[in-house]
Amino acid sequence: MALRNITVRGSEILTKKCKPIKAITPRIRELAEDMVETMIAADGVGIAAPQVGVMKRFFVAMPHVDSEDEAIREKIYYMINPEITYREGTQESSEGCLSVPGYMGLVDRPEKIRIKATDLDGNEQEYEFEGFAATVFCHEYDHLDGILYSDIAKEMMTVEEYSERLEALKEEHAEEKAE
Repeated sequence: MALRNITVRGSEILTKKCKPIKAITPRIRELAEDMVETMIAADGVGIAAPQVGVMKRFFVAMPHVDSEDEAIREKIYYMINPEITYREGTQESSEGCLSVPGYMGLVDRPEKIRIKATDLDGNEQEYEFEGFAATVFCHEYDHLDGILYSDIAKEMMTVEEYSERLEALKEEHAEEKAE
C-alpha cells in the first residue's frame, strides 16, 4: 500500500468524465488499498479515483464515522462503476473536499439515495443511504463526472469562516435555550 498524491482544484483531470472499469485486476485492488490509505491519512470520509489521478469510475467511502458501533464506523464501501438509481428529498449539506483544501460549501443534496455498484469481489451490490451518508456518496459520485462540490455550491467560504459561523450559531442556540 502507498499514499497517493491528491489532485487539487485547478487540475484538468478533476473536470473530466471517468471511464468504466472493465475488469477487477490486481492493479484495481492495489488502487483500492492506496485510496483507502490516502483517504484515512488525509482525514477524509471518501475519495474518488480522479482525486488520485486515475480516470476510472471508482470511489471508496467510510460515511459512518460518527457511529458508536465500531464495525459500522469502520465499514469501507468500494464502488466500482456506481450508478445512483433513486433520489428522494433535499437536504442542505456543509461539504469540504480533499481536492479543495481550506474551503467549505453549502450544497443541496438528496436526503436519501439508492446506489448500485460492483464491489471488489466483482459482485453487484445495491445500497440505500440517507443523511450524511447520502451526501458522501453523491459528492464522490460527482467526481466521476468531473463535478466538484465547489462547482454546484450555493455558497463557499474558508474553513475559518465556516468555523466562525458554526460558533455564532451555537451561541445563538444557547441563548435561545436559556430564555
